[in-house]
Amino acid sequence: MHIHEYQAKHLFARYGIPVPRGIPAHSVDEAEAAARMLGGEQWIIKAQAHTGGRGKAGGVRRVACLADVRHSAETLLASRLVTRQTGENGLPVDSLLIETLTPYTAELYLSALVDRGRACIVFMASTAGGMDIEEVAARHPEHILTLPIHPLQGLQPHQCRELGFSLGLAAPLVTELTGIMQQMYRLMLELDLGQIEINPLVQTADNHLVALDAKIEGDDNALYAHPELAALRDPRQEDEREARAREHGLSYVSLEGEIGCMVNGAGLAMATLDVIQLHGGSPANFLDVGGGATAARVAEAFKLILSDAQVKAVLVNIFGGIVRCDLIAEGIIEAVREVGVTVPVVVRLEGTHAPTGRQLLDASGLSLITAEDLDEAALKAVEAIKA
Repeated sequence: MHIHEYQAKHLFARYGIPVPRGIPAHSVDEAEAAARMLGGEQWIIKAQAHTGGRGKAGGVRRVACLADVRHSAETLLASRLVTRQTGENGLPVDSLLIETLTPYTAELYLSALVDRGRACIVFMASTAGGMDIEEVAARHPEHILTLPIHPLQGLQPHQCRELGFSLGLAAPLVTELTGIMQQMYRLMLELDLGQIEINPLVQTADNHLVALDAKIEGDDNALYAHPELAALRDPRQEDEREARAREHGLSYVSLEGEIGCMVNGAGLAMATLDVIQLHGGSPANFLDVGGGATAARVAEAFKLILSDAQVKAVLVNIFGGIVRCDLIAEGIIEAVREVGVTVPVVVRLEGTHAPTGRQLLDASGLSLITAEDLDEAALKAVEAIKA
């Protein structure tokens, strides 16, 4: 789960991480009032959308008068910001962050994230702040410093100092970096976050470190323990189908293909996507209905899949371990009748009572295509589209 920059900076300030003075605004009048309240002669107006590359897309603007504040707010609010990460439809801009101008002399990159491979939190830092860190990692990996944190020992001050000197910082700034990193680590642990990113962390003209940008990624699996963080979720920044799926306990990710997939189990779902591509098809989604799939959940899954206009066939791949395949078959039949599916549906059932489940599908009178194994099912789904 992502949150907006102004929300992330509010958390930063609460934890003692220095940020520019800023005020969020949801209307043109609020934007002008925020600029007046902040004072000064120049401001930065930042469109609030869950995407990187906002500056290159015109979502970050420097303005020098209140008239320009109003004009920029009128242009950005209620628009859709299109970046390299959003796709052609972009993301809605419902709020802005108005900030004071922060003169700076250098940009750094600093982040903390959960590294699953190392089973610990890892800090990443670079002198190439303000740039696309992915591009830096690909072209100049030597410019990125990594610092794994032992889970039992925690972040130690000497580690922060070593990182700071490796970045070429003077002693006073190394002290500030140490404080920022310790608060980032504390924030990661206390809110069970997946990642914190500051890009850029700037060295100001008066030689201090300030987080000019802020990104925070929460862990969906831990949100139950952090209702305050969960309340910051903005559904309008998420894929509509993914948001609906979450409401029904489904794991759904939109893709760009033509074959809708409904599978139980994340591993089986990934294998299904691979086999579809192996046979020349393209999956339209990742959809895990979970081990305890019910008729109601299957019906909602069909509705989600078919709400994508690109879907030309549906592949259902269910392994009946926790649930019985005959019950899943009944749910599929009920769902197809309820939803009114008009595209070919290929069903592969395996596991408990699988033969009985396939018999129910064959006797349903519906245009359901059954398959004995995953390879056959994927091939039939691809052929159904061609036919």
